[in-house]
Amino acid sequence: MGGLPDDLQFELCEPVKLLYKDEVRVVGRELGLPENMVERQPFPGPGLSVRCLGAITRDRLKALREADAIVREEIDQAGLTIWQYFAVVPDFRATGVREGKRAYDWPCIIRCINTVDVMTAEVPELDWALLKRITARITAEVPGICRVCYDLTPKPVGTVEWE
Repeated sequence: MGGLPDDLQFELCEPVKLLYKDEVRVVGRELGLPENMVERQPFPGPGLSVRCLGAITRDRLKALREADAIVREEIDQAGLTIWQYFAVVPDFRATGVREGKRAYDWPCIIRCINTVDVMTAEVPELDWALLKRITARITAEVPGICRVCYDLTPKPVGTVEWE
């Protein structure tokens, strides 16, 4: 049940559980939800937990929030129109070097896709300078991250999220 406790004191009703993201957005608009909520990423879903792979810890979730904010800021400033873009922080370590010493920190994976139906998706070719700027900012500004990767997998074979 998406991380909810087994002993809920109420009955959980999930009428949109079987709908795809684009269908849930239609329902959200029909319900009169604000556009910034309906178009927020990720929507619908369990929030950033689908992008904080493995055991969700405060420090990894903090790193994910900060890395994701950098990805959003840089892509927005570049004026790009991308259907969905975000950062992922998995629960394993990569070797890096900080201040002349080995560091065992997390990698950050950047995922960008364009789609019209969410059943298939293509990965946009981001400008190399933009990818380098995002990488430099994340590795300099986000404690705990020592490596940045760009996910080139289309859908299918991959899906939108990393969950």
